[in-house]
Amino acid sequence: MLKIQEIREIIKLIDQSSINEFSFDQDGTKIKMKKQTQEVETVVRSSPAPAVDTIQAQPVTPTAPVAQPAVEALKQEEVVEASVDTSNLHKITSPMVGTFYAASSPDVSDYVEVGSKVTNDSVVCIVEAMKLFNEIEAEVKGEIVEILVQNGQLVEYGQPLFLVKPE
Repeated sequence: MLKIQEIREIIKLIDQSSINEFSFDQDGTKIKMKKQTQEVETVVRSSPAPAVDTIQAQPVTPTAPVAQPAVEALKQEEVVEASVDTSNLHKITSPMVGTFYAASSPDVSDYVEVGSKVTNDSVVCIVEAMKLFNEIEAEVKGEIVEILVQNGQLVEYGQPLFLVKPE
């Protein structure tokens, strides 16, 4: 079975390429990805573990059906996008579903704040998924313009977390 990091890398490569559909089948593990209008759908099936045989991940967009608590977050996001010209800004997005944390623990300062300078490998936050704390890197050099989520908020795959003005 593929590791989550390997799946993330495949998603990144598909997302950045012009490929619209990708299938992978090895030792009972099947992955099928389809890209439609800037959305990537990932389906992972593994026959040895029927209890967790399907994982579907899609970026959260204002038109995508979402759970009720996330609707309020989308409304806030729409207001932010309406008030800020994001055409020249880079969005740092969540690579997974999980809980957003701005700092490594409650008693230390946040990794970044509005106005903070970041580099490609700067850690900007942590997303906790299944008791694993994953450090999220900026992947771009620039300045944090806006933080789009609150500390402790649940985030979806592909959900914008930060807006960065690239240098």
